[in-house]
Amino acid sequence: MAAKKKKDDGKQNDDERRNAGALFIPAGIFIGMGYGFFLGNIAGGLFVGMGFGFVAFAITNIIMGFACRK
Repeated sequence: MAAKKKKDDGKQNDDERRNAGALFIPAGIFIGMGYGFFLGNIAGGLFVGMGFGFVAFAITNIIMGFACRK
């Protein structure tokens, strides 16, 4: 059976671009947890990792926001 093509109105691609950086937050948490285990301060590592994840998420959203405007 042939696969049906979905109607692409451009909205899905814009949503995917806007949410492109969402994986930086959990990635930052896990990286921070690893550094926290290594340094002996898990809570501090988690907060630092989460902070870096949110910063990376914000930067990615800003860059993708400019890319969506073009």
